[in-house]
Amino acid sequence: MAQRRGRATSRFTGQIRTYARDVPTTSICLCLCLVLFPCAAEAGLYTPSDQIVLLAPGNVESFLVNSTAAMVVEFYASWCGHCIAFSPVYKKLARDIKEWKPAVNLAAIDCAAEQNRKVCINYMIRGYPSIKFFPAYSKSDAEGVNIREFSRDVQDLRHRVIDMLETHSDPWPPACPPLEPTSEAEIDNFFQTNNVKYLALIFEDAKSYLGREVTLDLLQFDNIAVRRVLKTEQSLVTRLGVTEFPSCYIYYPAGNFTRLKVSFDARTFYFSALQRLPGVVRSGKPAPVLLGNITTSTEELWRPFNKSRVYMADLESALHYSLRVELAAHSVIKGEALTSLKKYISVLAKYFPGRPMVMNLLRSVNSWLQNQTANQVSYEAFREILDNSAQAPDTALPEGVRWVGCQGSQPQFRRYPCGVWTLFHVLTVQAYSAGGSDPSEVLSAMRGYVHSFFGCRECAEHFENMARDSMAEVNSLTSSVLWLWSRHNRVNNRLAGALSEDPYFPKIQWPTPEMCSACHSVKDNGEHRWDLEHLFPFLLSYFSSREILTDYLENESQILEKQREKHAGQQQDLAAQKRAERKVRGAVDLPTSQPTVQEEEEEEEGPQDEEEGAQAGASEMKGKTSEPTPWAVPEMEIGRGRRQPHKRPSIVGMRIREAKEDIVDLDSQANRYYKAGVPQLDAASRVKQRTLQREKEQEPRPMVGLGMELDAGLGMMGLELIDADLKLDVGQKRQKRELIGQYYGREAELTQKGGLISLLGIGFSKLDVGLCVVLYVLSSMCLLAMYLFFKNRFRLQRVKFALP
Repeated sequence: MAQRRGRATSRFTGQIRTYARDVPTTSICLCLCLVLFPCAAEAGLYTPSDQIVLLAPGNVESFLVNSTAAMVVEFYASWCGHCIAFSPVYKKLARDIKEWKPAVNLAAIDCAAEQNRKVCINYMIRGYPSIKFFPAYSKSDAEGVNIREFSRDVQDLRHRVIDMLETHSDPWPPACPPLEPTSEAEIDNFFQTNNVKYLALIFEDAKSYLGREVTLDLLQFDNIAVRRVLKTEQSLVTRLGVTEFPSCYIYYPAGNFTRLKVSFDARTFYFSALQRLPGVVRSGKPAPVLLGNITTSTEELWRPFNKSRVYMADLESALHYSLRVELAAHSVIKGEALTSLKKYISVLAKYFPGRPMVMNLLRSVNSWLQNQTANQVSYEAFREILDNSAQAPDTALPEGVRWVGCQGSQPQFRRYPCGVWTLFHVLTVQAYSAGGSDPSEVLSAMRGYVHSFFGCRECAEHFENMARDSMAEVNSLTSSVLWLWSRHNRVNNRLAGALSEDPYFPKIQWPTPEMCSACHSVKDNGEHRWDLEHLFPFLLSYFSSREILTDYLENESQILEKQREKHAGQQQDLAAQKRAERKVRGAVDLPTSQPTVQEEEEEEEGPQDEEEGAQAGASEMKGKTSEPTPWAVPEMEIGRGRRQPHKRPSIVGMRIREAKEDIVDLDSQANRYYKAGVPQLDAASRVKQRTLQREKEQEPRPMVGLGMELDAGLGMMGLELIDADLKLDVGQKRQKRELIGQYYGREAELTQKGGLISLLGIGFSKLDVGLCVVLYVLSSMCLLAMYLFFKNRFRLQRVKFALP
């Protein structure tokens, strides 16, 4: 933690004294209380989210003995009916004086717990509830000062605490400012002894607590000081022309005065106006930068926006982060979490006021999710529906975030938490506008989602505590809207001044008087009151779907185009992955069956070869009459690229014999070589020898086939192609036909003799088959030797056992 300097002004001289301190003792003890004693915290009437220090035997001395802050402690019993009835008042008091914490803090201890009984006995507790005040720097034997006959009214309790502070003896709490009235002489010399930008003077009656309350409210803020001036200080009253009491005036270092303009001269309005004066910042927080100079990161520039409006970009960004980031942390969603997800998506599909493509996507996801009958679903399957893998038209949820109204001055501030709150406010208002039948439909969905999926687990616990305490009171759609608003303000109160607070967007009670003056009012006793008759219409208007701005949204056509490109890329990646897997399987199965390149091509082409058979045969015949195309491919070309499949001409009604491996296509070679005038005997010498070895194991030989006429290539006796360019006599043709007959006779003989060998040695070379035979003979000889050895050994043993 950063080092903190406590500051207080002397009650007698008005001069500021500075006390150098390390991390406040109260903060350290509070952390220890939350870490070491969670069970005691949850067992009693209070939780850490109530901003009340939970005392236990291990931390009681750290808070009550020699503490730099005064302590107000409630001793209660969790079984006591009066204690239970008083607990909401005490919680409200803790929220009300939350800004006083450096000077005074609230604590509680459950005397009904077995481990706490000795502590309560030591502090002389006889009844419940009992409230005691412990001054700063109390001794170890101090029993505290009883606050007797306290009422159940928060204002009365606050005034009793101020009275106890004013009777505080020295040493004075270092962080507590002076509470006594000031004088004109002190004010004239104030800026000579104090380094602040503003001095707020509150003129009031002697019995008024307003000046002291505002003084304590602002003690955590720098560059401002507050002093109370009694109406009896006639010279100062006349000098400033004060005619109304109470009233507040701002005194500047230059010596001029101005009256603070507020709707009501009350504590809440003074505090709200004074803390937003230029240069007034919370202690330890940097001064907010100018709006035009804010950059959220080095790559993303600040987007100017209207603070009084809701942006659809924030809502869609919240949806993206919720469904694609937070849910992705759960690979399998089951049980209670699955139920929460179904309710969440159902509410979104019913009430989210999104663009048509987003609404189509949400309905699609909801329909798929509601149809899941299993007790669990995988996020991978959910993500496929979310990304519209089926490519339904006009259906998409933009990817990525584009914060506008929820921007923060730094990347770690606001953003998604702000987007979630805004999203659920909009949903509650939309449910009211749509006339929903279940008042708690949206709230229960929100509660379930936060409990099961929200990434900040401590935040989820705090929200669950609030929901468990009061969500049962929601009985109408109106109360649903107001409940969420009031709990949001309660969270703002708890987080005000925390490290997560954006200095440019402080945690305040919303809406501010400047945004909705009619929403604020005061009671007869001067206490602030929310005017619900004006507040509720304001909430309906602010979060209405008609008022949501569509600035900074990406065009729908661009989103859909990106989705199509992403889907096409995924399909290509999937196809490549399948091909890679098929190759891996082929490599694994290589010893028994190794597919050739031609077989892979036939798998990819499928039945197209059969459909194109007749047309291919006809076209090839026409091509051969003019210029024949060689079908055989040289081996070196096979090694470099893909092997071309053997294609044979076909005639309707006739089935052509399948091409054998490595046999030269005779008819194409005949046309090529005889057309060029190559002698018949020279062509016959270039016939490639047949072999049973596989193509890759053969030694390279010249690939020159035997020239033949087209009729022999087709196997059709009696058909003969007449070519004017061939100048061959009848004897040469007769000799050529005899050579053809010898070739086919030899081929038939080899086919009959090599049938068994081809069957047994498929996929193996002659060397492989020979090795197998040798190994088989050797293994047989070994088995025979072992048989003879054991036979002789058993015979000797029988003879030995037969001896007397």
